[in-house]
Formats: sequence, structure tokens, C-alpha cells
Amino acid sequence: MNSLVAALNTRTARPFASGGSPASTTPFSLRSNHTRPVIEVVSSCAWARPGSSTARAAAQPAAQRAFFTCRPPEIAVCGAIGHPSGDVSRSGSHAWRAPGGRWSYGRTMTSTGAAETSAAETAKGGESTLTVLLALAVNLAIAIMKAIAGVITGSAAMLAEAGHSVADTFTEGLLLTALRRSERPADRRHPFGYGKDRFFWSLLAAVSIFVSGAVFAFYEGVHTVFGEPTEQTSPGVGYLVLAIAFALESVSFTQAFRQVRRGAREEGRSVVAFLRMSDDPTVKTVFFEDSAALVGLLLAFGGLGLHDLTGSSVWDGVASLLIGVLLAFCAYVLAGTNRGLLIGRQADPKLVKAVWDYLREVPEVEQVVDLLTMAVGTDRVLLCARLDFDDALSAADLERACVRIDGELRARWSDLDEVFLEPVPRTDPHLRERVLARYGDVFRSSDAPAPDGR
Repeated sequence: MNSLVAALNTRTARPFASGGSPASTTPFSLRSNHTRPVIEVVSSCAWARPGSSTARAAAQPAAQRAFFTCRPPEIAVCGAIGHPSGDVSRSGSHAWRAPGGRWSYGRTMTSTGAAETSAAETAKGGESTLTVLLALAVNLAIAIMKAIAGVITGSAAMLAEAGHSVADTFTEGLLLTALRRSERPADRRHPFGYGKDRFFWSLLAAVSIFVSGAVFAFYEGVHTVFGEPTEQTSPGVGYLVLAIAFALESVSFTQAFRQVRRGAREEGRSVVAFLRMSDDPTVKTVFFEDSAALVGLLLAFGGLGLHDLTGSSVWDGVASLLIGVLLAFCAYVLAGTNRGLLIGRQADPKLVKAVWDYLREVPEVEQVVDLLTMAVGTDRVLLCARLDFDDALSAADLERACVRIDGELRARWSDLDEVFLEPVPRTDPHLRERVLARYGDVFRSSDAPAPDGR
């Protein structure tokens, strides 16, 4: 192993076969990574050709890095590649391979793009946290007021709304857990990170809405409609609490709606389309919760008012049952969304189509054979592309093309978290049918080519 490290350090000082030379040496070192040794780059490296812009910017560190896994032996090598200016379209590459090994390409990202993406993700994550915290504070205060008012007035609808707010409060706690746990970095046991943890905890939040809110509302409604009639007392207290609750819920709803509308505007979609396609379950859950809360308050107000006017508690019970139906519907929709994300939903069809079109225009690519995508977290997409490359390319040219394509994909679409490019021939007679079955709704439009290029 030590001899391999020495060989790598020696080769970094050698010029390119075409006359280039390293703008700076890149020493490699050996370290232990859990159960296997890892060769890592200690400093960045920029390869320069005589008279090139890379040579003029030799003092700058490389702007692009790639991580490789070499098998066999089990060695991970991190090499610096690319143009120091960060211009991915003009980036070159030079990669090392251990004797008898095979490169498996992983992450490549320009330093500028990585910083911009990180800043954008941090800002978006902070807004999501603010939305959830605001909803948590509002629902906790409302739950206490509703419970007190429900006991004073004896209103089933008011008690159902108290249960609704308790469920929402518990849900916000689960969403905060989802936000925190999903941001953990990848490790050896979870190499793709913990992004799907957000989907899991959001699924639990949907279940809590049904169990804590809908079931309690159904119980109160059935008990009031079919049980002994109850006399309503101090209805004015109920009206006052409902009015205050409506005002507070409106504040939380406004924050959630602003975030949803901003996201829809950024993606060029309507609010409805954004909610249907979004892979951020936290904001969607808060938006649905607050919407249901406002409708539920109106139902409770109606049940309380009709009970006061007619003297019949049946109206109160009916309002409680309707609140239960509303909560059950919200729980069903949110659970279905998170179930799809946990199973492995494909990326946004717009993104799939754009990536497909880009790969078809790459000079070294003869044909895009297949394209697989999966959401591995909020705004995080796993991309696997099978490409038929030009047969005239040498192995080194193929490696450099893969690295360049990977970098350009990440520079154009920041949602791409992991990119895997697999060179394959076009020999599968059933390939076209499989691809059309998977992405037919994307590629059958008049302006979209079929997967076989026809």
C-alpha cells in the first residue's frame, strides 16, 4: 500500500503525455477509513498545458474534485481535476487507477457551485425550520385555549378541535425531528446520507394526525350524536376562543403559504402543481395542517352556533364528525406522498427530460440508453445514466468524458446529489420498451425524442 502511495506521488510530478505539466504537485497520503485503507489528496492540484489559461492560473487551487473507488484493491482515491476558474465546460481531467483496478465515478462539483448550492440549501432549510417552529408555537397555544373552552362550554366540536390542535402540535415535533435527522452527513452505513429520514418522520406525522386528531374527533362526534343530549354553557367563551384561534392559525398559514408560493414561483409551477410534485414533506405537511385547521375552526363555529340557536347538540356532533373526516383526508394525502418518497419516487419529470436532452447533445455520447432517477432526500436526486459512447474513444478519453459530464450535470442542476455514468452498448432488444414504460409520459410529447433517438 505504501508503495502505491509513493507511485502516485511520483506520477503527479510527471507531465501529461501531450506535453502538459502539473501546475502544482498533489501529494497523496495513506489513512485508515474504518475497515480499509484510503488514499487521500492532501492538497488540490491543477493540471496545466503550456500557454493555457490553466497555466496562467497555476497558483489557484483546482476548482473541481472527484472521488473514486478503485476495485481491486479496495482503495478510495480523491483526485483534483478540472479548470481552476471553475468553468466546467472547459475542464480537463487526469485520473489515477491502481494496477488491475476499475474506476467507479462518484461526486464531482465545482467549488463555486458547491458553495452556492450549500448557501441555497441552508437558507431553504432555515425557512422550513421557521415555518415548523411558528406552527408549533401557534398550535400549542391554541390547543390549550380550545381544551379550556371545550370543558367550559361542553361543546363536542370544540373538544374535537382541541384534539386537532394537540395532534398538530405533536406533528410539528415530529417534523422538527425530520428536519434535524435528515441533515446528518453520509457515513459508512448510509453512503447516500439520511435524506429519506425526513420522509419517514413526516410519514409518522401523517399517522399522528389520523390517530390523535381524526380518531378523537370521530369519537366525540359519535358520542354526541348518539349519546345523551348535552346542554351548552357559556357559548360566548367558545366564540371568543375560536376567533382568537382563527387569527393565530392565519399567521401560521400565511408563513407556510408564502414558502409554498415562493417555491412554486422558483420552479415555474402553479401552487397546486408544486404541492403535488414537491419532495419537501415538512412544508407540505404544515400547509395542509394549517389549511385543515382553518376549515376545522369554521366547522366548529358552525356547530357551536347551530347548537346555540336550536338547542340541539346533534349539530355539535355533526361538526365534530366533519372535522374527523377532514383530518382523515389530510392524513391520507400526506401518508401517500411520504410513502411514495420512501419507496423511491423518480425525480421531477422536467428534470428528467432536461437531463436526457443534455446528454443527447454531449459530443462523446452516441445515444442515451437509459436514465434512472430517485429522490434520496429533499432537493437531492440520485441519477444513473447508461450511455453508449463513441467507440473511437480511448479508455482515458472515456474517463475524462465521464468526469466532465458529471461536473456539467451538477453545475446545471444543483438537485443532483449523486451521479453514476455507465458506458453500455445498444444491444438489448427490449430496452426501448422498458424505457418507454418508465418515462413514456415524459418522452411521448411532440418536442421530445423517443429513447432510441427516433
